[in-house]
Amino acid sequence: MENTDPEEALKKALNGDIRAFQTLFLAFSDPLKSYLYRLLANRQDVDDLAQDTFVRAFEKLGTFTGGSSLKTWVFSIATNLAYELLRKRKRWLPSAQDRAKELATNSPLIQEAFYYTHQNSAYGRYDVQEHIDFCFTCMGKTLPIDQQVAVILKDVYGFSRKEIMHIMGLSEGVVKHLLHDGRKLLAHVFNQRCALINKQGACHQCTELAGIYNPKQAKREALMQLDLVKQAEKQASQETLYELRAKLVAQIDPMKSPGADLQDVIMQ
Repeated sequence: MENTDPEEALKKALNGDIRAFQTLFLAFSDPLKSYLYRLLANRQDVDDLAQDTFVRAFEKLGTFTGGSSLKTWVFSIATNLAYELLRKRKRWLPSAQDRAKELATNSPLIQEAFYYTHQNSAYGRYDVQEHIDFCFTCMGKTLPIDQQVAVILKDVYGFSRKEIMHIMGLSEGVVKHLLHDGRKLLAHVFNQRCALINKQGACHQCTELAGIYNPKQAKREALMQLDLVKQAEKQASQETLYELRAKLVAQIDPMKSPGADLQDVIMQ
């Protein structure tokens, strides 16, 4: 597809040129899909909602006033569609990963699916940092929907508070409150559960899986390369450790990372 000036493409799209709109949409379709995956944790839902978002946005393009960027406006449409699904589903429990581990441990078929993906997929690598991202998604799904959305938009995708106001249709004060409470709750849950940052933490899934899929890797050496682990040993605050975790997560695309297929089959 040939390069087109964004302003010119928007003019064409506003005049009904769907190919021009597709060009604009593709510019941020990857972060949009990874955002939806962090909310929904299901690739089929992501594909369906991404397509629905494209159709809905093109249909409503005449209502786009330029009060925000087109990306922010499209994320707003996608978020509303995600809400419709999320409201029908129960929030995950902090123990969801423990229950999934128990299920996998007792099911040879599930274990076989993990190994098959790891050995045969081009995106089946195991990496501790990617599993930290996986864990962030799981823990994020334990939050109330509004907190989950606000935290992910700000701390993973770098939207400003003003942009989040546009996306969520909320006041700045409410967004600020959601971010404060969501971060605080996530930091607390991680501190209580994660063995990487608390020796008493119940969850050792990162290192256990590393031992299974990377048996020749020096786990201790690999972990010490992570700022998260280094700062935990220095007894950094929960807030600092949360910020390091969020920074790490923001660098990973759960739909396209080298271990995306393995992490997704574990997620399912």
